[in-house]
Amino acid sequence: MADRNSNAGCFAGGGAIYGLGIIGAWVFFFQRADAFWEFIWAFFQGMFWPAFMVYEVFRTLAG
Repeated sequence: MADRNSNAGCFAGGGAIYGLGIIGAWVFFFQRADAFWEFIWAFFQGMFWPAFMVYEVFRTLAG
């Protein structure tokens, strides 16, 4: 039986938004890649770009 006071599902949307950010970044960076190593670099950029973007937003808001 599920606990009525559980908040386990209320934060599930954040993972979905982050996932969409990764997919969008991959589309953006893969469109700009021309060579093999640029595609490899685009994969890593797409993976970590949303995290850097959120970090910069928080740093701007704090300062």
